[in-house]
Amino acid sequence: MAGCCDHAASAALRISRRLLWIVLVINASMFVVEAAAGWQAESLALQADALDFLGDSANYAIALFVLARSVAWRAGSALVKGFAMVGFGVFLSAASVYHAAVGSAPEAQVMGAVGALALLANVVSAVLLFRFRSGDANLRAVWLCSRNDAIGNLAVIAAAGGVFLSGTAWPDLAVGLGMAGLAVWAGASVIRQARGELRHAVDAAAAE
Repeated sequence: MAGCCDHAASAALRISRRLLWIVLVINASMFVVEAAAGWQAESLALQADALDFLGDSANYAIALFVLARSVAWRAGSALVKGFAMVGFGVFLSAASVYHAAVGSAPEAQVMGAVGALALLANVVSAVLLFRFRSGDANLRAVWLCSRNDAIGNLAVIAAAGGVFLSGTAWPDLAVGLGMAGLAVWAGASVIRQARGELRHAVDAAAAE
């Protein structure tokens, strides 16, 4: 029985590693595309989403590194990722204030086209990572990132429509702030779970 369990665990580990590599490549590629488009279109929402793709790429790389390590390692990495998500939200909030003061209306057509491409990339990633939605804090953080990104892309597309109809930057700024709030909420959720798993790991080690 132990041999069967070890084989199943090894197979699950290989599948998880393969899925993480796929979404890592998708997200790293989309960071390059969306960062260039966001800069060209002067869109805060696209720039924010590009930074999110970069952060997700780092998250997937960390998840790959700790995938076969101890619970403490995985929970610790999730804690770092949770704080990074909160930090991203705070940074995005500050950027929204800055753009509200000095920014101009972004290019709605570029926002819509690139937002649709990013949505496709994140939906594919979220579907591939769906199995991780109830996993430990490390893998749940991976799933939350992909889910939040798909939600954010829908908002970017809506913002593009708002910018096109209104001719102002306010829909873009509103989406930027909404993405900031979502990042803070998800990061806080991951931090809570990771801290609980770390406490459990410490208690288990002390009991041995």
